[in-house]
Amino acid sequence: MALVLGTRLGPYEILSAIGAGGMGEVYRAHDTKLNRDVALKILPDAFALDCDRIARFRREAHVLASLNHLNIAAIYGFEDSGSTHALVLELVEGPTLADRIAKGPIPWDEALPIAKQIAEALEAAHEQGIIHRDLKPANIKLRPDGTVKVLDFGLAKLADPVGSGAVALSQSPTITTPAQMSGIGTLLGTAAYMSPEQAKGRPADKRSDVWAFGCVLYEMLTGRRAFEGDDVSDTLAAVLRGEPDWSALPPALPPALRTLIRRALQKDPRRRLPDIGVTRLEIDDALASPATELTAASVIVGTPSRTGWRTVLPWTLAASLGAGLAIALWAPWRKPPVALPVRLSAEVGADVTLGVSGAPSADLALSPDGKLLVFAGQRANGVSELYIRRVDQLQATALSGTDDGRNPFFSPDGQWIGFFASNNLKKISITGGAALTLCMCSVASGRGATWGENGTIVFQPLGGPGALMRVSDGGGKPEPFTRLADGERSQRWPQLLPGGKAVLFTTGTPGRFDDGNIVIQPLPDGPRKIVQRGGYYGRVVASGHLLYIHGGTLFAAPFDLDRLEITGRPAPVPEGINTNSGTGAANFAVSDSGALVYLAGQGVGNQVPMVWLDRTGKTAPLRTTPADWGGPRFSPDGTRLAMDIMGAAGGGSRDVWVYDWMRDTLTRLTFGDGLNFGPTWTPNGRRIVFASGTGANNLYWQRADGTGDAQPLTGSESTSGQKTPGSWHPNGKVLAFTEANQQTGNDIKILTVEGDEARGWKAGTPTVFLNGPSDEQDPQFSPDGRWIAYYSNESGQPEVYVRAYPSSVGKWQISAGGGLYPNWSRTRSELFYITPNQQIMVASYTADGGSFTAHKAQAWWSGRILPRPRGPYALHPDGNRFAVSIAPDATSKQDHVVFVSNFFDELRRLAPAVK
Repeated sequence: MALVLGTRLGPYEILSAIGAGGMGEVYRAHDTKLNRDVALKILPDAFALDCDRIARFRREAHVLASLNHLNIAAIYGFEDSGSTHALVLELVEGPTLADRIAKGPIPWDEALPIAKQIAEALEAAHEQGIIHRDLKPANIKLRPDGTVKVLDFGLAKLADPVGSGAVALSQSPTITTPAQMSGIGTLLGTAAYMSPEQAKGRPADKRSDVWAFGCVLYEMLTGRRAFEGDDVSDTLAAVLRGEPDWSALPPALPPALRTLIRRALQKDPRRRLPDIGVTRLEIDDALASPATELTAASVIVGTPSRTGWRTVLPWTLAASLGAGLAIALWAPWRKPPVALPVRLSAEVGADVTLGVSGAPSADLALSPDGKLLVFAGQRANGVSELYIRRVDQLQATALSGTDDGRNPFFSPDGQWIGFFASNNLKKISITGGAALTLCMCSVASGRGATWGENGTIVFQPLGGPGALMRVSDGGGKPEPFTRLADGERSQRWPQLLPGGKAVLFTTGTPGRFDDGNIVIQPLPDGPRKIVQRGGYYGRVVASGHLLYIHGGTLFAAPFDLDRLEITGRPAPVPEGINTNSGTGAANFAVSDSGALVYLAGQGVGNQVPMVWLDRTGKTAPLRTTPADWGGPRFSPDGTRLAMDIMGAAGGGSRDVWVYDWMRDTLTRLTFGDGLNFGPTWTPNGRRIVFASGTGANNLYWQRADGTGDAQPLTGSESTSGQKTPGSWHPNGKVLAFTEANQQTGNDIKILTVEGDEARGWKAGTPTVFLNGPSDEQDPQFSPDGRWIAYYSNESGQPEVYVRAYPSSVGKWQISAGGGLYPNWSRTRSELFYITPNQQIMVASYTADGGSFTAHKAQAWWSGRILPRPRGPYALHPDGNRFAVSIAPDATSKQDHVVFVSNFFDELRRLAPAVK
C-alpha cells in the first residue's frame, strides 16, 4: 500500500517515500511520541493478508530487536494499523555504499575502515545465529560522521522456501517480487552478491555472508562488481562458474588482503573463510600497520613505496619479505591488533534536553565498567531530573526523587550515583529507590564531586569558600579537604586517583579556565604541584593518560601514576566536545573499560553581547562587546545599567561596572581583591549596593558616580554565609537581601539604613523575613513597597511567590512549572519571571488591601534567552523592553550523545608513553 504525505500509522506521521523493494516500501516518518524521525518498512500488499507471512514478519522483528550493535541499523518496534504492518527502524542519514562506489573505486586505506565496520556488524549477527543473506552496497549506509550502518538484517529470510527440497531460483531472496522484476537493476544488484549455494537454491549459512562481504570489498576497491552479466541468468552463471578480474585490484593492496578476498570468494563453502571474524582480524592488522604492509606490497609488485624507495629490491628479498609478512599475519603468536575507535551518535533515550539551563556543568557520567550512563535531562517544563540508561539498551529510565539533579558521579563499585540537587549533595541507588541527602552544599549545586574507594566523597560547593570539601558517603557534616593556595579562588571538578593517593583538580579564575591549571595534591598532605598549565577539567584514565580541555579541544598526555606527572607531549584528540571555559566544565566521561561518551558541541566561554528585546520579540543592539556579565539592573531613570563583569579590567577580577548605554561608555565602580557582584540601585539612583568577598562576604554601597569610598552595610553581626543584594524598598531605607545559612539554606533578610547624605548613614542589624527549611531567595519589592516577590524551592522546584510586607502573612504562588528571578513592572500591574528553561513569563495581578490576585502567567516571548549568573535579564523602567542575550537557536534540543569504543587504543596511538 503506497502511503501519502501526512498519513498516520499509530504515532508515526509519513513525511516522504525513501524507496521500494521486494520486501516492501520504506518511508521517512515522524514519531510524534518521542519527537524523532524514523524509517517505516511496510509489508507489501501481496503479503498483507498472508497470516503466515505476517507471523514471520513479527517473529523477524523480535529477532532483529536482539541485534544491538553500533553498525547495525536498529529496529524500534512493530506497528499494526488495520491491514498495514510495518517495521519501525532507525532512520540512517547519508548515502549508501552503492552511491559512494558510483563515484569510482575507494582507496584501500579509506575502504578498510568501512569494511571493518561491515565485518563487525556481520560478526555480531552471526553470534546471534542470524544470517543476512542479502548483503550488498545498497543495503549499507555511510553516515556523515564515518559510522557505517548495515540495513535490512534478516529480512531476506522472509522469502525462504517452505520445505526441505530443492527450490527454484525464482524463489531466492529479494528477486521474486513484482516490484523487483520491473527493475532489472535491482535484480542484478541482488544476484551479483549471491553465493553459489544460494544461486543453486541450497540453504545458506554464515559462509554465504562471507561471500557477499568479499563481493562488496572487491567492488569497493575496484569500482566494479566481482560478477557481472547482461541479465540475471548471465550474472548467476558468472557466480557459479566465473572468476573476478583479479588484475583490477589496486597494485598497492597488501598481499594479505588480496589473499583474504580470494578466500572469501571460494565457490566451495568448505574452502571459503569459515568465519567473518577472520576477515575483521586481518583488516585490523592492515589498519594497525599500514606503512609496513604497503611497503611490502610495493616491493613485491615492483613499484616505489610511499617511503621514497627509488630502486626495486631483488625478487629474492621481495619473496622473503612477503613470506615473513604472511607468517606475521597468520601465525598464532602474532601480536593482538590495535582496535580502531568506533563512534556512534545515539539518542539519550528520553524526551528531554541533555544538560540543564544555567551555568554549564558536567551533566553525564559513565559507570566504571562502562555499562551504565547517567545524565541530567531537562524536561519541557524546565525541571531537570537524572536518567539512567544501560548502554546496550535504547531507552533511559528516570530516577524518581532526583528533581533538580546536576553533576552526577558514580561510586567506585558502580552501584550508587551521587549528585547535587536543591543545594544538597545526595545519592541514589542505580536501581532507584529513595534519594538520600548526604549534606548541604551552600548556595547552589556544586562544581564537581568524586567518590573515593574509602567511602569519602570530595566535592566543591558552588558559592562556598572555593576549596574542596569532604563528607562520608553515609552522610554527615562537610569538612575542609584542601586549602586555597595564594592567588587561588576556586578548586573545582576534583578526581580522586586510584588508591586514594592523590586528588586532581582544576584551579583558576572563574570565567577564564583556559588559563587555569590542573593540580595534583598528594594525600594526606603532600606537596601539591601543577601537572598542566593552561587547561581545565583534568581526568586521569586507566590507559595511563591525563585528559584535559584547552581552547575547547580535548587533549591527552601520557601520565605516570607513580610519579604523578606527565611523561610525554600532549596531543589533541579529534572530538567536538561540549565544554565551557567560563565554568571549567566539560561534558565527557570515560570508563575504566575504555569507553568514552560525550555531548557533542563546541568549546564556549561566558562572553556574550547584550541586546534589547521588546514585546514584539524584536531585538536591537545594546552593547555589542561580548562580556562575562551577570546581575544587570537599570538605574531608576533607565539611562544606565549596572552589572558585574568578569575580567573587564584584565586579570581575573569580577567587579561592578556602570554602563551608560546612550553614550556607550562603561565605568568601573569597584576595585580591589575579591569578587564584587550583585549591584542594586537605591530608589533615587545615587548609590549602588553590592556584595564583596569570596564565600562568606558582606554588603557594601558606593556612590553611583564612583566618588567616595565603598562603605560596609553588614559586618560581623551577620552569619558567615554568602550574601546577595535583592532590592530596595521605595522609601530607600530598607534593603531586602539573600543570605546563605548552613542550617536553613538560603534565607531572606531585611536591613534598615537610617540617616541621610548630609549627616551620614548608619546600618542596623539584619532581621529575618523568611527562613523556612527550603531556599528562599532574590527578594524584590513591589513598586508600592507592600509586597515582596521571591522564588523558593519548597515544592521541589523553584517557583515564584509573593508575600505581604512587612508582615510576611499570606503567600501567593505566581509561577507554575518553575520560575526564577521575579521582576516588577513600574508602569503596569505586571510581574515578570524566568522559567528554568530561560523563557520570559509575565503575570498580570490585582492588589486590593491585604489581598493579592495573580492571573495565569503567559509567555512574554516565544524564544529563550541565555542564562547568566544572578539573573539573565534587566527590565527597563518603561516596562516595554529587556536587556538580555539571546540564545542562538531558541528551539534547539540536545538529545544525542556520542559513544566511542576502543578509546584507549586511540589514546595510545595519539599520545604514546615515553619510555
